[in-house]
Amino acid sequence: MEISALVDSISSFLNLSSSRHVDLDPFDKYYKRVQELLRVLKPIADAAVLNSDLVLEEKLCKSFQELTQDVDHSRDLFTNWHAFSSKVYFVLQIESLIPKMRETIVDTFQFLKSSKHDLPDELSPASLEKCLEKIKHLSYEEISSVIDGALRDHRDSVGPTPEILVKIGENTGLRSNQEILIEAVALERQKEIAEQSENNADVEFLDQLIVIVNRMHERLLLIKQTQTSSVSILADFFCPLSLEVMTDPVIVSSGQTYEKAFIKRWIDLGLKVCPKTRQTLTHTTLIPNYTVKALISNWCDTNDVRLPDPNQSTSLNELSPLLSCTDSIAGVSAHRVSSKSNDWDASASALDTSSLNDFEDRSNHSRELNRSSVSSATRGSVENGQTAGNHHHLRSPSATSSVSNEEFPRADGNENSEESAHATPYSSDASGEIRSGPLAATATTSSAAPRSDFSPRFMDRRNNRGQFWRRPSNRLGSRIVSASSNEARRELAEVENQVKKLLEELRSSSLDVQRQATAEIRLLAKHNMDNRIVIGNSGAIVSLVELLRSTDSATQENAVTALLNLSINDNNKSLIAEAGAIEPLIHVLENGSSEAKENSAATLFSLSVIEENKIKIGQSGAIGPLVDLLGNGTQRGKKDAATALFNLSIHQENKGTIVQSGAVRYLIDLMDPAAGMVDKAVAVLANLATIPEGRNAIGQEGGIGLLVEVVELGSARGKENAAAALLQLSTNSGRFCNMVLQEGAVPPLVALSQSGTPRAREKAQALLSYFRNQRHGNAGRG
Repeated sequence: MEISALVDSISSFLNLSSSRHVDLDPFDKYYKRVQELLRVLKPIADAAVLNSDLVLEEKLCKSFQELTQDVDHSRDLFTNWHAFSSKVYFVLQIESLIPKMRETIVDTFQFLKSSKHDLPDELSPASLEKCLEKIKHLSYEEISSVIDGALRDHRDSVGPTPEILVKIGENTGLRSNQEILIEAVALERQKEIAEQSENNADVEFLDQLIVIVNRMHERLLLIKQTQTSSVSILADFFCPLSLEVMTDPVIVSSGQTYEKAFIKRWIDLGLKVCPKTRQTLTHTTLIPNYTVKALISNWCDTNDVRLPDPNQSTSLNELSPLLSCTDSIAGVSAHRVSSKSNDWDASASALDTSSLNDFEDRSNHSRELNRSSVSSATRGSVENGQTAGNHHHLRSPSATSSVSNEEFPRADGNENSEESAHATPYSSDASGEIRSGPLAATATTSSAAPRSDFSPRFMDRRNNRGQFWRRPSNRLGSRIVSASSNEARRELAEVENQVKKLLEELRSSSLDVQRQATAEIRLLAKHNMDNRIVIGNSGAIVSLVELLRSTDSATQENAVTALLNLSINDNNKSLIAEAGAIEPLIHVLENGSSEAKENSAATLFSLSVIEENKIKIGQSGAIGPLVDLLGNGTQRGKKDAATALFNLSIHQENKGTIVQSGAVRYLIDLMDPAAGMVDKAVAVLANLATIPEGRNAIGQEGGIGLLVEVVELGSARGKENAAAALLQLSTNSGRFCNMVLQEGAVPPLVALSQSGTPRAREKAQALLSYFRNQRHGNAGRG
C-alpha cells in the first residue's frame, strides 16, 4: 500500500539523525529542512495507515507515491554524501527537491481535505488545515538562485562580485581555503566523469562551476595577501593551501610548490591530487624547493619580516576537524573539533577549516549505482533518480538500479572495436528503463514548471581513482534484502510467488489484467538483479514477448520496458533472444508509441551486446526502423537509436545496410553541437568509414569539414574517433585526402598528436605521416 511505503520511507529518513552525525554545514541545515516537512507529514501518514477502511482516490494514490519517491531520493542524497563530496552539487540537488516535496505535501493535504469519504479525526479538515498552515510557513532562502546569478555573471564576462562569492561560501559550507580546494577537486572529478560519459552539457556546466570556486580561492588569496604585510609580497611566496608565506617549501609531482606541513596533511587525508592543478600525484615524495626557500629568506631579511612556524600554525599537534572526519571514515573513533574560524572574515586565519562530518566508508558497493539529477530547466521538479548520473534523462518517477559502462566503445577507423561485446553498457532508469552508457549516466526530470536555467548536472559517483572517492551505498528499493540468510530466503520465496501469480495474469484474456500485470513485472524488474533472475527463470519472458504485439499501447509499453530491464542480466539477454523477441521488438519500433519505440531501440542495443545477436538483429530488418528513429525520433529516441546502431555497426555485414538506410545523413546532422550527440554520431561514422560506401556517403553529405572541426574542438573521445574516420577517408581516397587538407586539418592534427589520448595521438600521427609521404611522393614525381 502506498501509504505504508511512505511511512516506512519517512521513518527511515528520520532515523538518519540517530545513525549519523548530521551536524556538518550545509548537511545539517538541509537535513533539518526536510525533517521539518516530514514531521508535519508523518502524523497524517500514520493516521491514514491505521485507517484500513480509507479509500484512496487515484490522485491521492499518485501523491503518496510521489512523496515516497521524494523521501527516498532525499534519503539517498544524505546517505550517499560523504566528507569529500561536492557541497555545491549537494546543495543544488537538495534545493531542487525540497520545494517539490513541499508542494506535493500541500497537494496531498488538500486532496485529503476535500475527500468525500469518512476520515478519522486525525484527518479532519480542521487538523489538515493546521498542518497546511505549518507547511506553508516553512519557507527557506535558496542559495541556488545566487549560484545561478553567479554563473550568469560569468557567462556575461562580468564575473561574480566578492559579496556573491562570500554568500555562496557561507551557504555551502565553503568557509576555509582547504574546503574550497577540496570542492574544486570534487568538481574536477565530476567533470572527468562527465567527459567519460560524453555529456558535453554537463562538462560545460562543471567548467563554469569550477571557475566560480577558483574565484573563491583567488579572493581568499587576495584577502590574505593584503593582511600579511604592508610590504609587497610575490604571489609565488604564498602556499596555495595555507595562504601563508612558505617557510619550508616543497615540490610535489605536479611541479607545484607548497608548504610542507600543509601538503603533507593534504596527502595524509587521502587527497592524491595536486590542490592547484588537480592533476593526479604520480608519487607522494616531497622534494625541498631550496630556490624558493632562499628567495623567501632573502625577502624576509630585506624587509625585516619574521615568519611563523608552520607546524604551529597548522595545529598538527591536534586532530583537525578534517582529519577527524577522515579517521572516522576509516573506522577510528575521533572527537569532533569545532572551529568557528572563517576565511571569508578578513580578520580570520586562513588556516582553519570547518568541521567535516563523520561518515563511514561506503566502498562496499554493487554494480548497481544510485543516480541523481538536477534538471536544466526544472530544478524544482526532480523526479526520483539515483546519483548520476550522467546521465541525460530519467523517464518516470521511481527508484532505479543500474549497471553502467561507456555508451560507445572506441570506434576505430582501422579495426572495429569489440569492447561493447564484452560489456553491459546500460542502466535501469527511474521508470525501470535501461539506459546505455551516457544514457545510463544521466537522469531526466519531470515536466513541472521551470525554476532555473541551470544546465543538467548529474552526480554519478562512478570512479576508480582517488582514495577518498567512494561509490554510494547500494540502497535500492529492492524487495530482496540480505538482513539474514533466512530472511533473504523468505523474501525470495515471496517474490517467486508474486511472479508466479503475475505470470498467470500475463496469460489472461482480459486486457486490464494484462496491463496491470505487465506494469507490476516492469516495476519488479527495475529493483535489482535478484528480481530479474527470478522473473527470467519463471518463464515470464515468453509471455512478455508475446505482449509486444498487444493492441493496448500501455501493455505494449510495459512489456517492452520490462524486457529492457530484464536484459540487464546477461542470462536474460539470451532468454529474450531465444524467445523470438527480435522481430516483435522491430514491430514495436515501427508501430509503437514514442516511449515504446525508444525502449525497443534500447532493448535491441542491450541484446546486441551478444555478438550473435548483432547478426540476427541486422538480418531481421531492424536497421531501417532504427535509422528512421535516428532521423525522426525524439531526442531520447535518437540517442537510443544511435547507441543501437553503434553496436550493430561493429559487425561488418551490418555496415553496408546502415549506410544504405540513409544513416550517414542523419549522423552528420547530429554533429551539430546543439543536438548534444556529437560524440555518438562520430563514433558510428568512424565505424562506417571502414567501408567504401560509408566513406563516399560521409564525403557526399559534407561530413569531412565537421570531422575536422571535432578534431579541433571536440571532446577527447570525439577527437579520437574523428581522427580515425579522417584516417580512413584520406588513406583510401585522394579526393577525400585533398578535402581533408583543404579543411585545414593539419594544425589540429599536430596538436592532437602531441596532447591527445594515446589512441588519438596514434591516429593523428599516422595521418600526418601519410600527408608527408604523399607530399614527398608528389615532389619526387615532379
